[in-house]
Amino acid sequence: MSKSITPQEQDYSKWYNDIVVEADLADHSAVRGCMVIKPHGYAIWEKMQQTLDRMFKETGHVNAYFPLFIPKSLFEAEEKNAEGFAKECAVVTHYRLKTDPLNKSKLIVDPEAKLEEELIVRPTSEAIIWNTYKGWIQSYRDLPLLINQWANVVRWEMRTRLFLRTAEFLWQEGHTAHATREEAIAETEQMLNVYAEFVENYMAVPVLKGVKTPNERFAGADDTYCIEALMQDGKALQAGTSHFLGQNFAKAFDVKFADKNGKLDYVWATSWGVSTRLMGALIMSHSDNHGLVIPPKLAPTQVVIVPIYKGEEGLKKVSEHVEKLKADLQSKGISVKYDNRDTQRPGFKFAEHELKGTPVRIGIGERDIDNGTIEVARRDLLTKEVIKVEDAANYITDLLHSIQTNLFEKAIQRREKMTSHATSYEEFKRLLDEKGGFIYAHWDGTPETEEKIKNETKATIRCIPLNNKQENGTCIYSGKPSTQQVVFARAY
Repeated sequence: MSKSITPQEQDYSKWYNDIVVEADLADHSAVRGCMVIKPHGYAIWEKMQQTLDRMFKETGHVNAYFPLFIPKSLFEAEEKNAEGFAKECAVVTHYRLKTDPLNKSKLIVDPEAKLEEELIVRPTSEAIIWNTYKGWIQSYRDLPLLINQWANVVRWEMRTRLFLRTAEFLWQEGHTAHATREEAIAETEQMLNVYAEFVENYMAVPVLKGVKTPNERFAGADDTYCIEALMQDGKALQAGTSHFLGQNFAKAFDVKFADKNGKLDYVWATSWGVSTRLMGALIMSHSDNHGLVIPPKLAPTQVVIVPIYKGEEGLKKVSEHVEKLKADLQSKGISVKYDNRDTQRPGFKFAEHELKGTPVRIGIGERDIDNGTIEVARRDLLTKEVIKVEDAANYITDLLHSIQTNLFEKAIQRREKMTSHATSYEEFKRLLDEKGGFIYAHWDGTPETEEKIKNETKATIRCIPLNNKQENGTCIYSGKPSTQQVVFARAY
């Protein structure tokens, strides 16, 4: 156990923050609620970004970039969207500073530089994008329009936590336009499946796929599809959302197209996004009291080699052997770092790479060279094994696959253990307090009941699972008839 990390079982919130800081992922900044993503944290985000970007392009999407600032009149055009984000908006009112006449060392806002129209710093980009799409779409030949952007957004959060909830964060947002309702719904579902595939196959985190209730829907959407993950402390985390926007934004911005018969109609829309919250999900899904654990598919460095030697001659001898080993591993597509710093002892390096979550660590010394062996340590199980150096490339290829699979299976088992069914409100509250996790229960379908449960227990309906089983039952809260169980949890 790392002495610098608060044990998970002692204080989960502090444990999480310690991991983020001690594993060199991010730091607090001078701007309240904003973070600095450090090189190690950004390298993991880049791996996520590169993988998702490839998956988006494989499904026909292209990247573009839209302005950070949105004129207030455009932002107001779709009323539900504007109302939904209004409390989180940062607003630009002036465009210049000037020297304070009473104190030459200070700058003040120049009252004569007031903007004619206030600008909203984007909390989401639907408004500016749909205003732009109006000039791009005239006919069915212009559809579908499949665009994604990688960007930052600002939502003025009052209570922040590194990666999970910050005033500014990084994300991608896809915005697509279609000729028919059916095409738009198919796109919404397709992107939900892309997210689920990424989170499960790369992040090694199992997810539930479902739709949000009207209360929890994205502001301005007809339907919000989501993937929900369960963290080690039994709280849920929304890992991605895909929204069917209907014709709401097309009508707000008058985006019409002429079909094959020349008839004008409003286009159908979707939007979908994931953010640096995924970093929080990765940390909380796999890490332990020793530090960060990174699934091999997203590790910037999959294997680190640490030399054990005495003096310069010893280092030279080890390094000669390491170069061949490194080349063998790289030929298998494995990312390798040779940590030959002479400023730190091997024990320090072992602890550092364990803390930072490098999936596989190789120790090699002069005695190992004489024996033709290396010591291999796997981060997920904290176990070591001595193997023959000629077997290393194949052994470590299989080991990385084994670690990826083990992390996913472990997370599935934990989710199964932390999933319950409640048939009464008393049982529901007891499970929430004593066990946490996902709780399946009947709900009468009314927003009033949903809101009362949320206010009384801090638990929300995470989703109505896709292809949900229809069955007769009674709502745990109101006792009214219900036709299906939904998934409740307390969440981040």
